[in-house]
Amino acid sequence: MRRSFLAGLGGLLALPSPARAQAAPLQFMFVQMAESLTATEDRIRLVGVSPQTVYFTDRPNRIAGHLTMAAYLEEWTARAGPDNFAADPPNASLSVYEPGRAENGIAIIRISHPQLEGRDLSYRYRVIQGPVPRAGGATTLFIDWIGVGGGVGPGFHGVGRGARGVGWR
Repeated sequence: MRRSFLAGLGGLLALPSPARAQAAPLQFMFVQMAESLTATEDRIRLVGVSPQTVYFTDRPNRIAGHLTMAAYLEEWTARAGPDNFAADPPNASLSVYEPGRAENGIAIIRISHPQLEGRDLSYRYRVIQGPVPRAGGATTLFIDWIGVGGGVGPGFHGVGRGARGVGWR
């Protein structure tokens, strides 16, 4: 069985070293950027999404890079491990530029069922906090973390193991 990109990366980084001996397990967070956003009551569409998804880890590892869209979407499949994104959908912070507003609109949502159609990526979503605009300009989606090879767990807000960030239900 083929292992996911992040599982393979975690295996390489798990090599013995004094610095990693006491380090916490790697937790990858993701960022997706798009030219604009459209939304319905239950689906957001990142229009003109970047073909690369940025990933990074928190201290002490400070690892960053990017995945192709195909590699990112694989993290939603059983090939990524038993606790993949599909098995435990992540929370995400949606930041949307809305013309006429001084600041970007921010909503915290739970995303699931990604679907790539040409240059657009859509997700089903459920609102946790804040309004999701029906349309907007430049959009960034900050996606909650997943452990190496699956293992979705606490949110980026630091809530305890097995739960997610603000508003987790």
